[in-house]
Amino acid sequence: MKKTISIDTPLAELTLRKYEKPKDLSKRELVRKICLSLGILQPGDSRDVMVDVLQVMLEADDELSSTQVEKLTIKNREKHKLKMLGIAPSNVRRQLLRLRDLFIVEKVRNNYRIKEKSSLLSLFEENIEKYYLNSIMTRVKEYLKEADKSF
Repeated sequence: MKKTISIDTPLAELTLRKYEKPKDLSKRELVRKICLSLGILQPGDSRDVMVDVLQVMLEADDELSSTQVEKLTIKNREKHKLKMLGIAPSNVRRQLLRLRDLFIVEKVRNNYRIKEKSSLLSLFEENIEKYYLNSIMTRVKEYLKEADKSF
């Protein structure tokens, strides 16, 4: 007889980290801290192509295809003399999808751009803080109230 193990799959999760105030950072280092702060890059992670993908998207004046994002990501890594890790087209598309999941990037036809050409701060406040974080906090509070009744 097989034993069934229940797997708890979260409906949503969010990692936020607090770092020192930004001061005298290069553009790439600033984007890296944003990625770390939003939980899309892990501390000490050597696979940091996400930083280059986000930087390319932030610097773009217009919509970019995934191929253009890939080429610009490679140029950015060459410019900073970084190893060419994680630059496969499939991985670049995966990073774009992760940015879409966080409401930072949107897909328009077959191209990508910063969502609604908005500022990062307004995207964070409108999508993550007010919607995503609020829904997570509400559910956590429901569990806490239920625990208070039970114990």
